[in-house]
Amino acid sequence: MTSGIVLGPNDHDLRVAFEPGLGMVGYSLEHRGEELLGQRGGLAAYRDRGSTFGIPLLHPWANRLSGVEYEADGRAVELSPERSPVRLDGNGLPIHGLLAACPYWQVVDRGADEDRTGLVARLDFGAHPELLAAFPFPHELDLEVELAADTLTVSTVLRPTADAAVPVAFGWHPYLVLPGVPRADWHVELPVLARALLDERGLPTGAVEPVAIEPGPLGQRSYDDLFPELAEPSVFALEGGGRRIEVEFGEGYPVAQVFAPPEEEHICFEPMTAPTNALVSGERLRFAAPDESFRATFRIRVR
Repeated sequence: MTSGIVLGPNDHDLRVAFEPGLGMVGYSLEHRGEELLGQRGGLAAYRDRGSTFGIPLLHPWANRLSGVEYEADGRAVELSPERSPVRLDGNGLPIHGLLAACPYWQVVDRGADEDRTGLVARLDFGAHPELLAAFPFPHELDLEVELAADTLTVSTVLRPTADAAVPVAFGWHPYLVLPGVPRADWHVELPVLARALLDERGLPTGAVEPVAIEPGPLGQRSYDDLFPELAEPSVFALEGGGRRIEVEFGEGYPVAQVFAPPEEEHICFEPMTAPTNALVSGERLRFAAPDESFRATFRIRVR
């Protein structure tokens, strides 16, 4: 059973559902009654193992870190799965932050009018010692979700709650599918200008190469690539079977990870506020000052 919050369906036959009790994950996006999000192990696997699916938030870092130690704003941190909800990948590297299936979200506002429905959920990160042990920067997160016409808009707002700046390195990981269309026939559009060279662990080496990827069928191609430079407008697209899904990277998301493994029927256009491993490397790492907030927005449009 889920206590999730459902927005829609609306006049464009869109319906979206988020689960505050499990990390505010977007666990369903239906268009004309068909599911557009890769389900993998669903809510049960997300709750039990942190196995991502749907539209999960990756915070306070997206993707992976190169080790269990980092230093940010003069604070040295050692990550420990015994003290904090740290998950490790196959190489023993911390991956996808600390908030998988996090139970602490509270819905603070819901609204609807003739044209749109929405909600706001809040997490007081600084109120939970096990989170601060791995990321000692007190702050609040607000997630502002709105469904209007053919578009789902998700804004993430970070506000420091102590007299210390907060590093900003979060991201999202939407798993998209085209029901009834073979993977090889999926038409994809990637508005990217440069690709980071990665090592065998999926970490940036520091080298970047220019790249231009022509729109076309996914075919037999696979991706697990970091793109640190995007074209404007930054609209990624998946199309087929009379349906087009666009992911538009708005303010705050200058970096993308694209993930399309050959053995699974989904593709992910992942908006990121900083490159992979930014908490360790410091590469393009931004901070929210104590008297400021940081906002980042992406949109999923279904046509």
